[in-house]
Amino acid sequence: MEDRYNIAPGEIVPVLTKNSPKKIEMMKWGLIPFWAKDPRIAYSTINARGEEIENKPAFRKPFRQQRCLIPASGFFEWRKVTEDKKSRKIPYWIRLKNQVNFGFGGVYDVWKDTEGYEIKSFAIVTTAANDLMKEIHDRMPVILNAKDEDTWLDNRVSDIKLLKSLIIPYPSENMEAWRVADLVNNPGNNSPQIIEKTKNRI
Repeated sequence: MEDRYNIAPGEIVPVLTKNSPKKIEMMKWGLIPFWAKDPRIAYSTINARGEEIENKPAFRKPFRQQRCLIPASGFFEWRKVTEDKKSRKIPYWIRLKNQVNFGFGGVYDVWKDTEGYEIKSFAIVTTAANDLMKEIHDRMPVILNAKDEDTWLDNRVSDIKLLKSLIIPYPSENMEAWRVADLVNNPGNNSPQIIEKTKNRI
């Protein structure tokens, strides 16, 4: 599978599940609940707020029974700034300092249309920003420690308190971020240049 540097909501990406045994499945980013009448709901379900995930209709069942990991090497976030009374968003690339690959905590579901066509889709679980991310955005994806990945994936685990204890900000001291060019704003751009540092000041 070729490297991808710019993945946008709505795209199909590899996701890790534990369906005896662990396996990679291709899923759409933007969760479509099994009960949805219109798959366009996926535009509003790319993320699942961890603080309320067990109570939200779209995520309640997946959180209890259909958790997954989304492999990544980093992620983008946009910082809102105001210059000359105009607002704009500046993109940043965020990654772990000493770990090339990691997994976002996610939940997934399977939706079928009236003809039985099946779509597997997922949402990334988010939490409050850590100190590093607060300079960029007030939220961040849940990055699971390697020791917790099996617990998250094991759908026999139903202890809500235990699962919620994993939905926490990743330590700031183990992460780094830098400003990148606006190339990332076009989903059609997919090259290593997208994650290179710009010469612009933060």
